[in-house]
Amino acid sequence: MNLKRWSAIANRHRRETTLSALLATFTAAALLIDRPKGTILEWLAVPLLVLGGALFALAAWPSGEQTSASLGSVASHLLRRATFHGRLVPFFPALGVTIVLADFGYNWMWSATPAIQTEDTIVLLAAASLIGYNFVPPRFNRERDFVLLFCACLNIILVVPLLVARAYYADFERSVDLYSWVALAPQTSRVLSVLGVANSVHAVAGSTAPGLTFVPQHIQIQVTVVITTACSGIYSFGIFASAFVAFVLTEFQTMSRRVWLLLGLGFLTAYVANVLRMVVIVLVGYYTDTSATDLQNMLLAHSYAGWLIFLGWIALFWTAVFRLLPPGVSAHPARETGSAPRGTEARCGICAGILTPVVPALRCACGATHHRSCILRTGRCPDCGRAPTVDAGRVTTEISSRPSN
Repeated sequence: MNLKRWSAIANRHRRETTLSALLATFTAAALLIDRPKGTILEWLAVPLLVLGGALFALAAWPSGEQTSASLGSVASHLLRRATFHGRLVPFFPALGVTIVLADFGYNWMWSATPAIQTEDTIVLLAAASLIGYNFVPPRFNRERDFVLLFCACLNIILVVPLLVARAYYADFERSVDLYSWVALAPQTSRVLSVLGVANSVHAVAGSTAPGLTFVPQHIQIQVTVVITTACSGIYSFGIFASAFVAFVLTEFQTMSRRVWLLLGLGFLTAYVANVLRMVVIVLVGYYTDTSATDLQNMLLAHSYAGWLIFLGWIALFWTAVFRLLPPGVSAHPARETGSAPRGTEARCGICAGILTPVVPALRCACGATHHRSCILRTGRCPDCGRAPTVDAGRVTTEISSRPSN
């Protein structure tokens, strides 16, 4: 079975293919960033990342003729403004290399160890997305925008607050444990109390993270779990939140009330899943550990259960999202059906005006269509950054004429 046939099958079952790609990619990202300690599961990250990318490519692979111009997603408009209508896109590889050198320089001069830590992995992923951005074929514009926004959001959620805190306290080894104090430890304590597990949350000497103390049923000695940033689940939350924001921005044309509600629901359920993760870890230690196991069951749950709960919840949530969303909400319905939906007019990607046979229009090599006057005025395609070459008043290279039909 050749690639075109696989692509045709993937396009017929695009939602299922995209869902599988999302789950494979999330699993790989979780293994790279929030990998279970003391396990060999992290070695599955590379094949899962390759699988996710292959499924995304199959889902987006053109199955026939070039479709009509996209109406433009929130992500495309956002990136267009952020890059000054594509003028900064050619500099993405240089920016990515600069970020890599800056990260290694930071580790060498200020960090306690030059080893690659979790935050370094997140920064390097963003750098890789910038370096490879211009090498992605134009037909995969949406997918490359998704990856870029995902990596950018990861850094905004997980890396930037840490750097700000370290700069504010002039302490390059400081960790951000505020999340555990405010939004995790107290809530976990309340849920455990409702379930009949007596516990208390308090400060721990020598640590900035909160401690949760309880007495296991079969040990009868106080056990304190220190909920540091590394084990708080904030990385899992960051992975989901970043992917969800990137998905919404690349799939929808406008931030309607439905979209805002969807974002709010996603963040709320991700937060609930994170609290549930900590509750389950403590319950495993409370009910199953004995003097013989010496809290090994709770440590095992910390390494595996929390990670599996997160991935299981991700699978359920995304499956529900894909089933509940009506077919017409995507910003790219033409890619799903192979033709423009009824009642939807193709519009110029620059001025958003309707494209008609009366007004001369040009189609870029990436497939986006614009008014001829608009693309000549702006000097480049806003979707891919290509600049038209004008020879004697005609576009001779990067832009090809729009078919009359």
